[in-house]
Amino acid sequence: MPRIRHKRLDCSPGCAVEATLELIDGKWKGVILFHLLHGTMRFNALRKRLPTVTQRMLTAQLRELEQDGFVLRTVYAEVPPKVEYSLTERGRTLEPVITALKQWGDTHTRFGTDTQRETEPEAAPAGG
Repeated sequence: MPRIRHKRLDCSPGCAVEATLELIDGKWKGVILFHLLHGTMRFNALRKRLPTVTQRMLTAQLRELEQDGFVLRTVYAEVPPKVEYSLTERGRTLEPVITALKQWGDTHTRFGTDTQRETEPEAAPAGG
C-alpha cells in the first residue's frame, strides 16, 4: 500500500485529497478502475485494453488495488487457472471520481476534441 504522509486527516483541508490521490496513484490504476466500471474482466482482457502496460506492472497495480480494497480478485480452480477482477463496493464509490477525471480529460487534454481544435494550426489567410 502506498505510504500516506499523514496518519491523521485533520492536518489541513487538503489532506483528504492527498490521501485519495495516494490511494489511486499510479500510471495504470485509474485506467484499470475505469475499465472495471463496465464489469468483471479477466487479466488478459485488461491487458488487451492496456496494450502498453507490462504484465508485471499490471499485476503490481492490480495487487495494490486489491490490497486497498478497491478490486476483488476471484480465482477459479480450473486448468488453466481462471482469474477475474471486479470492483468491490469500495471500488464502486470511486465511479464519480473516475468519470469526472475522464470528462475533464476529454475536454482539456489532447485526447479530447475541444483541445485538439485549440492546438491545430490556423489556416494561413488567403492571398497572403
